[in-house]
Formats: sequence, C-alpha cells, structure tokens
Amino acid sequence: MNPNFTWDDLQFFLAVARTGQLSTAARRLRTSHATVSRRIDRLEFALKVKLFERNPRGYVLTTMGQRFIETAERIERETEQLQLDISDGMTAQRGVVRMSILEGFGNFFLSDRLAAFANRYPNISLELVAIQQIMSLSRKEADIAVALAAPKAGPYHSEVLTPYTLHVYGARSYLATHPLIRSRNDLGSHRFVGYIEDMIFTPGLDYLGEVQPGLRAHFQSSSILTQLKAARQGLGLCVLPHFMARDEPNLEIVLPEEIELKRTYWMICHRDLIAVPRVRAVRDFLIEAVSENRSCFLRERSGSGSSPRRALEAQ
Repeated sequence: MNPNFTWDDLQFFLAVARTGQLSTAARRLRTSHATVSRRIDRLEFALKVKLFERNPRGYVLTTMGQRFIETAERIERETEQLQLDISDGMTAQRGVVRMSILEGFGNFFLSDRLAAFANRYPNISLELVAIQQIMSLSRKEADIAVALAAPKAGPYHSEVLTPYTLHVYGARSYLATHPLIRSRNDLGSHRFVGYIEDMIFTPGLDYLGEVQPGLRAHFQSSSILTQLKAARQGLGLCVLPHFMARDEPNLEIVLPEEIELKRTYWMICHRDLIAVPRVRAVRDFLIEAVSENRSCFLRERSGSGSSPRRALEAQ
C-alpha cells in the first residue's frame, strides 16, 4: 500500500461518508474544507480506487466506497479500543458524539445535566440535534437517537430509556373563565393547543385523538416548547409530558385520574458504534441520569382527583 496512507486519512473518509458534505465533515473534524478535500484525494490515490462520486449535492459513496466503509469502521473501533486499553479509559473517551433527540427531552431534561456530563467527560464534544424529524442512523447522521419507537428492522441496538406519562393541562386563568370539565365529553367545548397535524413525524406525538376522538387543535405548532408557552398564556388546553409541566405553577392537570397517556423513550444506536468508547460513555451517562430521576417522568396518582378548587366547583 502507498506509504502516504495513514489512519488519519480514514478518519477524514468516515467523516465525509457519514455527512456527505466536505464542509460538515470539516466542522466535525475541526479543520478546513480544503484539508478534507485534500485528504480524500490522497486516500483515493493511495488506494487506487474512487471512493466518492462528486455532485452538486455533495459526496456519495461509490460501490467500492460502500465496501470500504465497513473496513474503515472496523479499524476505527479497534483503534479506539486500543486507545482505551492503553489509557485505562480516560483519554480514549474523546471525540464528537452527535445525538438526535426530541425537543421536550432535550430542553426539559438533558439540558439541565450537560454540565455534569462535561465535568465527567471533558474530552467528548456532544452535539444535540433537536429537529422535527428522525435523523438517519444508517447513514451515520447521528451516533445516538432518543426516539418514541424502536426501528422494526436494521442493524440497530435499541433499549428502553424510560416510560413517561402525559396529561391534559390548562392555565388556571383559562380554567377559571371556561366551562367546567367533569368528564372527557366536556372537552369538545374547549380550545386545544397541539401539533400541526400534517407535520406530526411520528405516531407517538398524535395525542388528541387518544384523549377524545374528534378533538382538533385550534392553535398548532411543531414545537412542544411553543405549545407549552401557548398553554401558559391561556390559548387552550394542551397535552404535555409530566416532566415538562409538573413545575409550572400556572398550569393545572385536567381530569388527572381519568386521562393519562403513556409513551416510552427509546435509545437507539447503530450496532457498529455501540462499542465505541465515546458513544458508550454517552449511552451510560443517559441511562444513569434517567435512572436517578425516574420519578420525574411518571406522575404518581394521588387518588384525590382534580385540584381542591375544581373539586369544590364540581359538587
């Protein structure tokens, strides 16, 4: 093999293969666009094969590139394991881990624990992608995903992170000025805040029909944070996760003992990456953080029904 071929070249190859863009790969590697291009050219020259097709939309793996990525990833795993063995685990836990997360979980749980993660793993750079779609693990657009369902097929490692409950909430100001809610049948006369129907990207976010058939959201947003703020302002009732709404002083649960939706957060990773030290470190941290805070995801039933004010009005 050409003596100019190095492991560093494989890292550049993997970054471009996983992102499809020189500029994105350059940001992940903390280098320049030109350097990435030069390294890819050098690797193809050393191997005497064409690994990518260049087109206006980016870099696409050739058939040989698809075959070569398996070898490169195996070398990557073995190299990181060797670093782990030599360094006793500390210096090997370095690099970038990109995680695809749902907005609610990211903003209302994980973000409060980023300092703890950084203190424990100062050499790992964590990239959180909270967008309204599922990033492709197969194309390595993300290393780990937190989602509402596990893939039905494919080379993935999936495990339950935690179940959680959701309830209907309303601002106290809204509930005080609108018809009393004694049962699900009363919900039809109320305004709701919810997701934009044709932009719900996973069935797990389709709440209203499960609460009561025929319910429609009057104010719609693709952002759960915006929905929370709209509910605070009294725009309508809203289905929210317990861990998001439990500390909101202006929000009150509606029919708490009658309406409870359940969902599950899954943690998903490509099988090729689960043994990579930096990815394993993020996985272990997430599992530990969720386990230590399990109670915030699941509301304990009080057995007392609605709040004292609402119960008194119902008599």
